[in-house]
Amino acid sequence: MGGLQKTSVPSNTVAQAAKEDVARDVPQKASRGIDRSAPAPQAAPAPQAAPGPLLHVPPVGGLSQAQMDNAAIIVAVGGKMYLPAEAKIAAVMCSLQETRLLNLASGVLPDSLALPNQGVGWDHDSVGLFQQRPNWGTVPELLNPEYAATAFYKVLVTIPNWWAMPLTYAIQAVQVSAFPEAYAKHEALARQIVTALHA
Repeated sequence: MGGLQKTSVPSNTVAQAAKEDVARDVPQKASRGIDRSAPAPQAAPAPQAAPGPLLHVPPVGGLSQAQMDNAAIIVAVGGKMYLPAEAKIAAVMCSLQETRLLNLASGVLPDSLALPNQGVGWDHDSVGLFQQRPNWGTVPELLNPEYAATAFYKVLVTIPNWWAMPLTYAIQAVQVSAFPEAYAKHEALARQIVTALHA
């Protein structure tokens, strides 16, 4: 009569099978301890901030590093606003004339002296890289180089055909300076600076 035959299994085979069952439940490690099991689900990556200005580009034209870094912020803001090189050159020309590319507090505005600055100017109540007055924004805003550059560009682009006129007159239309042609002498250096920052 045909019945089931009982066979014996060597004990070492049973032990090996038990080891394999345990191994399936333990993350697999490589020889250097790297986890080879399936990766755990990860959260979506956090949004990345837009790249900041290209700081610490070696200065050109006799500028200090602080001046060159301020120029980099001005140029970067123009880039974020998708403005052409001529707009960036105009903004750098303006700041060269107004403050030598330094972020100045005002000696007549005590509040401005308590904020980060790179020196003190005495042109009425004007502050910042572009020597903007309170109708341009609050003192903390105007001492923020990104805000100040943005404010300059926003007015520049409203000037009809600004790109077709000599840049000194385009700047004058924004700044309403007592010396409208004073910006012109900075054009060659401004072009050198903007070129270096685009390199």
